[in-house]
Amino acid sequence: MIIMTKKERYQFVLDYFAKNNPHAETELIYHDPYQLLVAVILSAQCTDKRVNMTTPSIFEKYPDIKAMSLATFDNLFPLIKSISYPNNKTKHLIGMAQKVTEDFNGEIPHTVSELMTLPGVGRKTANVITSVIDKQPNMAVDTHVFRVAARIGLTTNAKTPLQTEMQLIQNIPTDKIHIAHHWLILHGRYICLARKPRCEICGLRPVCKYYQKNIKGKNE
Repeated sequence: MIIMTKKERYQFVLDYFAKNNPHAETELIYHDPYQLLVAVILSAQCTDKRVNMTTPSIFEKYPDIKAMSLATFDNLFPLIKSISYPNNKTKHLIGMAQKVTEDFNGEIPHTVSELMTLPGVGRKTANVITSVIDKQPNMAVDTHVFRVAARIGLTTNAKTPLQTEMQLIQNIPTDKIHIAHHWLILHGRYICLARKPRCEICGLRPVCKYYQKNIKGKNE
């Protein structure tokens, strides 16, 4: 196994992604903060592909936060029923829009703490919104980020998404945090798969603890 410092491992990983995916961004389709917030709320435990298939009809009927705030459950639910947890998400979207209208003058807030006051918005969603819209140095940790960071060795003994988030932002340069979020998600989505990681095509093998221990070691 290659012996390297944590700093060296982070540098290798960041350099690799910067070279191979310099323009990484969310795969959710949106045109303004309102649309992104709706899409991210819908994306919880659901694929971006499914969300992108669903949102056009939602935005056609509810083009802005005001329209969504006036939606009824019975009218919105049919547009969301193909998404996971449609009952809760329908209520969350309406409640979110009403709170934005009442408490934030119809403008989507741009801080994590304010966003987390909205129905359906937890820390992960708030981090996504702020990092995508404003490139704020916030790290959203989903199952992909949690898994990939641990496998590579970017995190150590992180038991929760928050612990993973804290370790990552402590070791990634501030100006790279917003894009590193996408790098890790996309790597987990297409290369470092949960059940069978595609190590044979992964450029991070030289520094990946999982590969060094579970794949390379067994082949030697």
